[in-house]
Amino acid sequence: MGRISSSSSLPFSWWSAWRYYLKSPKPFALVILSFLNFTFLIVCDPQILATAQQVEASKLYEHLTHLQNEVETLKLHEQLTHFQNEVEDVRSHAKDWVVSVGMEDDDNVNVQRRNEVKDAMLHAWTSYERFAWGQDELQPQTRNGMNTFGGLGATLIDSLDTLYIMGLDEQFQRAREWVANSLNFNKDYEASVFETTISSVDSRVIGGLISAYDLSGDEIFLEKARDIADRLLPAWDTPSGIPYNLINLANGNAHNHMWTGGNSILADAASEQLEFIALSQRTNDFKYQQKVENVIMELNRTFPADGLLPIYINPHTGISSYSRVTFGAMGDSFYEYLLKVWILGNKTDDVKHYREMWETSMKGLQSLVRRTTPSSFAYICEKTGNALSNKMDELACFAPGMLALGSLGYGNGEAKKFLSLAEELAWTCYNFYQSTPTKLAGENYFFHDGQDMTVGTSWNILRPETIESLFYLWRFTGNKTYRDWGWNIFQAFEKNSRIETGYVGLYDVSTGDRDNLMQSFFLAETLKYLYLLFSPPSFLSLDKWVFNTEAHPLRIVTRQLNEGS
Repeated sequence: MGRISSSSSLPFSWWSAWRYYLKSPKPFALVILSFLNFTFLIVCDPQILATAQQVEASKLYEHLTHLQNEVETLKLHEQLTHFQNEVEDVRSHAKDWVVSVGMEDDDNVNVQRRNEVKDAMLHAWTSYERFAWGQDELQPQTRNGMNTFGGLGATLIDSLDTLYIMGLDEQFQRAREWVANSLNFNKDYEASVFETTISSVDSRVIGGLISAYDLSGDEIFLEKARDIADRLLPAWDTPSGIPYNLINLANGNAHNHMWTGGNSILADAASEQLEFIALSQRTNDFKYQQKVENVIMELNRTFPADGLLPIYINPHTGISSYSRVTFGAMGDSFYEYLLKVWILGNKTDDVKHYREMWETSMKGLQSLVRRTTPSSFAYICEKTGNALSNKMDELACFAPGMLALGSLGYGNGEAKKFLSLAEELAWTCYNFYQSTPTKLAGENYFFHDGQDMTVGTSWNILRPETIESLFYLWRFTGNKTYRDWGWNIFQAFEKNSRIETGYVGLYDVSTGDRDNLMQSFFLAETLKYLYLLFSPPSFLSLDKWVFNTEAHPLRIVTRQLNEGS
């Protein structure tokens, strides 16, 4: 640029000189002769000519270099601008990448099925948003909300990751704003530690918030998870470290239910490990992890040879009380979490004792397996003392999925044996649905000689456990039959439970009489597992994510040796 500006005045001085010579012929002729002689000398003298060429070439080279530098600068600027645009595009579409990777490897049938499940989620969510926004659960028939869990927005928090995974952007953002601006845990409410962690506060709320953070990277979710976790921590202040099951979120007073005789419930007291360990890893504050790992250390101290723990534990002594052993209600997630903490810790030596305890418990599970006549349906008994009960909850239908997930840690022979048992149990659970007039399962089943299965408690409250197991079996076997079974169950929900204002359960799976509650886990688990069942295996890979007992995916992070000790 400097070179151009310095030569801009030259034409004016040269023109003045030329005007003088044009007006005076003689001087002009002398100038012409001098120019011709000078040109002749240059042309005839090779040295002068070469020198002139070199000078001119040097000038041209300098100018070319300058132009090249300017071009490169422009290119770099364009590349930087393009790169910045790409970064912004990645940021704004990060969710699209998370939820769409691998989706292209699927057939049209499952794309259609997945879209129909997404439509069901949108219908359920829109109904909640319209009639029960910010409340815990929707009562669709009366078109109002109810605060089952103290007004913590259970359905909203439970649904965050489902909305994100399904790509429902606008709905997710509105829910995120509610969490940021309206979610308040300073409530004079006695929360269930387990339900706050898992079914309500821990797994539903803390699990839902950490999952939303892992998926979106939005710090507000981690901040809120830490707030509620801090309010729950006093529940672990017992002589044994086994937590009380109830705590007041405002003042921290903790105790147990009267109907348990003052005992803590196994599934409540020993199913917070995933959420609290994940929270410690993400905040680098290991007080949460220490609390929940002390529980496992205490239970492992007197762990029975068959790995089967009764559902009641004394929080003062840490010793199990005489009570039922079950893979159904009040026992289920303890066994599930022994396996999943091992997976969350990326199967390192620091978490191998979880796997060892789980394998011990699976030997105990096998001792409870019986088969019916005449159809040879496999089921898991319950046990009190030495007495077996031929009863199985639909809640226990998580077990086939757990067995499939855990089979990978065995050698080839044992892995095949456990996967085969998982498939047998899944067939039984699917028939819990197929054996009723509505094709929806009852809450539990009894098994009598010569009768195969009989519905016990006849309600259906939109539970996810069978679909969860179908999802895992599809992932580990690739057998499309499991997708077809899941589709049949989904169609039964659509036929019997979908109404204009949401989804409802049934009072009776034989008559189809409807209740008035859309459980939060229907959005968090049932619809999510159906969506994943009709998605390719590469979508939310089980090599990178582990699902808590409420189907909230947590990112797998390698545990360091003695981390947090």
